Amino acid sequence: MSLMDFIKKQFIDVIHWTESGDDVLVWRFPTADMEIQYGASLTVRESQAAVFVNEGQVADVFGPGLYKLTTQTLPVLTNLKHWDKLFESPFKSEVYFFSTRSRIGRRWGTPQAVTVRDQDFGAVQVRAFGQYAYRIVDPKKLMSTISGTRDAYRMDDVEDQLRGTIVTAMATSIGKSGVPFLDLAANQTELGRIVREAAQASFAALGLSLESFELMSLSLPEALQEALDKRIRMGMLGNLDQYTKMQAADAIPIAAGNEGGVAGLAAQMAVGLGMGQAVQQGMAAAAVPASALPAATAAAAGTPAAAPAESPEAKLAQLKSLLDKGLIDQADYDAAKKAVLSKLTS
Repeated sequence: MSLMDFIKKQFIDVIHWTESGDDVLVWRFPTADMEIQYGASLTVRESQAAVFVNEGQVADVFGPGLYKLTTQTLPVLTNLKHWDKLFESPFKSEVYFFSTRSRIGRRWGTPQAVTVRDQDFGAVQVRAFGQYAYRIVDPKKLMSTISGTRDAYRMDDVEDQLRGTIVTAMATSIGKSGVPFLDLAANQTELGRIVREAAQASFAALGLSLESFELMSLSLPEALQEALDKRIRMGMLGNLDQYTKMQAADAIPIAAGNEGGVAGLAAQMAVGLGMGQAVQQGMAAAAVPASALPAATAAAAGTPAAAPAESPEAKLAQLKSLLDKGLIDQADYDAAKKAVLSKLTS
């Protein structure tokens, strides 16, 4: 190369980066067909870092500030060859800018249910999602491990790996915590702290820091949730056999006053566990009208006569008992009550 060719070259004397988008993590300052002027100014803004690369190796890392690229600020320049001993020469190197500000509100979630051990259910498949924040803390490590020498390195290039790291840490943390699934909702903050600590080392290996981590929701797959709902209802009902017998005994007096009578009730509830005998006894008792029992029989036995089984008061009392126990809803209660009262006015 002649001296004139050297003089005609374009020299770069100002190096800086104004971020043009939110998604760029690393940006290479363009130096194609140009050389950096000796003494050029390098401006690194707050929330930025700059990496100076010479002959493929990281020569120095600059934090926020204004720098003059000389042998005093960049000792590696003393090893560069000069074109002429009478002046300091430009140099052909590269500068990479790193955005070190926090990237907040990044979403994560489990694309598939994660199977974890649970002391109540043995094993459960858990779905979870939330958000996290991270930032670059070691530009040199990030460059040497994943970003490389490309013109730009964006958030989408790394966040699939970060989400995978988080999901793995979450599954491990839930399994080790020993907290039952039913109690996880009350321990989400503590569980989030544990997951963050578990994932921090993997982030650090990439030159990143996991600034915050939030576990916003935990859920089960639909089929497993339905099975859990059934189990909860069974627990609320207690002993199913006793519940069925009680339901049959309470419903028999009402059935006598409804369309279909006791026979209809028997057809509907015969599938209940252990209630065949209870229904038969209830039907036998309800099939004999109270008016058919001689009043003198009770008097002769020396016992007080009970209230007639078919009296409106008895039916209404039975209805109220069923409503209070939650065995019928308000609509059923209102309809049955209306039927009983209608007979008084007919």
